[in-house]
Amino acid sequence: MSDMRTTREQTVRDLYAAYLDDRKDVVGAMLTEDFTFSSPRDDHIDRAVYFERCWPKEPVFRGFYIEFLAIDGDEAARAEKLDGTSFRNIESFRFRDDKIASVEVYFGRNL
Repeated sequence: MSDMRTTREQTVRDLYAAYLDDRKDVVGAMLTEDFTFSSPRDDHIDRAVYFERCWPKEPVFRGFYIEFLAIDGDEAARAEKLDGTSFRNIESFRFRDDKIASVEVYFGRNL
């Protein structure tokens, strides 16, 4: 199980890195075909709508800082925007084998 845990941890880290590098192709390979995304603004959207809504046309983020990562539970990250503001989210990832099957996001407060 520790190899699977390590692989999934790296997948989460790679997802954020690809987001910063605007690498939809890399992220697309990480997601299952029936991937879904939910947040307070998006209710169980599919991967096509996820890429439309959740990938900015212009860069927005300077970085993502994973403050807590529990492979058997939820993952928390702080995001810092290019304008210097930052915020926290709690993100719950569900895996199927080695791919991300769903992400549920819970918005935190601005810092």
